[in-house]
Amino acid sequence: MPRVYLSPSTQHFNYFVNGGSEEYYMNLIVDAMIPYLRASGIEFARNDPGDSVPEVIERSNEHHYDLHLALQARGTPDGHDAPLRGIEVFHYAISPVGGEKAAYIIYQNLKDIYPVPELVYYVPNFAMLELSLTNAPAVMVELGYYDNPEDANWIRNNIEEIGRNLALSVAQFLQVPFVEPHQQNYVPNTPTSENWQHTTN
Repeated sequence: MPRVYLSPSTQHFNYFVNGGSEEYYMNLIVDAMIPYLRASGIEFARNDPGDSVPEVIERSNEHHYDLHLALQARGTPDGHDAPLRGIEVFHYAISPVGGEKAAYIIYQNLKDIYPVPELVYYVPNFAMLELSLTNAPAVMVELGYYDNPEDANWIRNNIEEIGRNLALSVAQFLQVPFVEPHQQNYVPNTPTSENWQHTTN
């Protein structure tokens, strides 16, 4: 059975301009992915919000996974007059084909739901540790800028759609049928991880 390691941001100190933290929203998106992964027969594990990046990598490398998927948001770098906007999908620049293929699938699918599809980018990277040091093919998705009100509101208001879209991409990469879950017992936008530790303001 295919397996994916889910690594939502552990950065609870990065606050969205409209309230809530990067860690909070990325965990909500992973929560939204889980019913689709289960319905599609994809096994998963997820990181512990208290782990450092080296610990996240160590946990991922303890077992075999077919994909390591990291989710983050980002802040606008210094030197810009206004907050930036957009999504960047990173893969390790010299990784095996798997990471690059997964990143391209995710990039193509996110363009279908992001309000400004021309601002969705597919980017090779040498520096990110979760891309270069994980055993599994790895993708880092920066889902927007938490200091940009438009990006922050898009993430906040589309948790379920983003989660479904990412789960669809995972299924396509793993070449398994994507199955819609039964929704009777699922309440979206509610943290479900046993490891959930941090709360939003």
